[in-house]
Amino acid sequence: MAERVVLAYSGGLDTSAIVPWLVETHGCEVIAFVADVGQGDDELAGVEKKAKNSGAVDCRVVDLKRAFVEEFVYPTMAAGAVYEGRYLLGTSMARPIIARAQAAMAREVGATAVAHGCTGKGNDQVRFEATFSALAPELKVIAPWREWAMRSREELIAYCKSKNVPVTSTAEKIYSRDRNLWHISHEGGAIENPWNEPPADAWMLTADPREAPDAPVDVSLTFEHGRPVAVNGEAMAGDELVLRLNAIAGPHGVGRVDLVENRCVGMKSRGLYETPGGAVIVEGLAGLEELTLDREAAQLRREIGLKFARLVYDGRWFTPTRVALQAAADSIMSRVSGEVVVRLYKGTATAIKRKSAMSLYAEDYATFGEDTVYDQKHAEGFIRLFTLPERIAGAKGIGTESLPTPAGGRA
Repeated sequence: MAERVVLAYSGGLDTSAIVPWLVETHGCEVIAFVADVGQGDDELAGVEKKAKNSGAVDCRVVDLKRAFVEEFVYPTMAAGAVYEGRYLLGTSMARPIIARAQAAMAREVGATAVAHGCTGKGNDQVRFEATFSALAPELKVIAPWREWAMRSREELIAYCKSKNVPVTSTAEKIYSRDRNLWHISHEGGAIENPWNEPPADAWMLTADPREAPDAPVDVSLTFEHGRPVAVNGEAMAGDELVLRLNAIAGPHGVGRVDLVENRCVGMKSRGLYETPGGAVIVEGLAGLEELTLDREAAQLRREIGLKFARLVYDGRWFTPTRVALQAAADSIMSRVSGEVVVRLYKGTATAIKRKSAMSLYAEDYATFGEDTVYDQKHAEGFIRLFTLPERIAGAKGIGTESLPTPAGGRA
């Protein structure tokens, strides 16, 4: 009996070539696995027929949209994870849920191997294979880009043509894109030169901020324990909520990022990212945290976020470290519930109102007007104790600096 392989299949040029290549090179049965993470009907239309016409014995489409948002996106945002300060990890978060479902299907159909179309230069190969290692280490991994001799789009198109595999791709395709419910990324073409400004024809989800409406729009978000649960007072599931925010924020040019990032394989790459709904969620969450988290908790969450972002970016989702960090973040976020109003205007998302039953903000204490709850005389004792190490060092003449000699004075 031929070996059975489950291929992560998109219907694009790479995976269209991989199906006949697997059959020809490995003599195996190929089952195409398609993960619906919100890439849209245009990419999914006719994908099952296309996979079978390419030589797959079966093709299965699995809807992962809600699980993607609620099990991966929301926990990552609650942890404060933003890679290198700006990237909201759209592709990074999608890979572990896709690979998890792919491995589960491989076991279900009795496959002995899994395959993916990731190149040997990118992060995704690491993310897929880290998941396989953690959840199904017995499965063999086939990575055609690390095996075959083909190195260009033109060669893949010629190969597909020789195998009578229909493809819509052309050698003139400009950009490499990855799309899901959370974001869309763009690489390649003129984007590869960091001295080129982002090409206007690259953007797809967001309007040019210069051409966005002149009037701002305010959107209300309700959060429970650091997770968004409603938009403008309407409760909705995660996938529906993100879609709604994308539709609201995209026309205002919100969520564009132009980033030269450090890949986990060592090289730098430039990508354009569009995450309109995600940018609104992150801003709303930040506004609510300001009310509900004390300084130490807020600082700890920032530290967790840095480590969490690195783990997710590197594909280390299914690790004890990520689980432990998630538990710590969820504990901190247990009090982050309330409502925030975010104003969208020409590429910006700004929290302008926030309220919470768990708020630590007390106007009676913070006011510049007269109050009856804060005795300002108490600050003197606080400052004396707070600066005790500096006063002792200064008295002994071992401080970090000494006062300069006054002009005209003697040394």
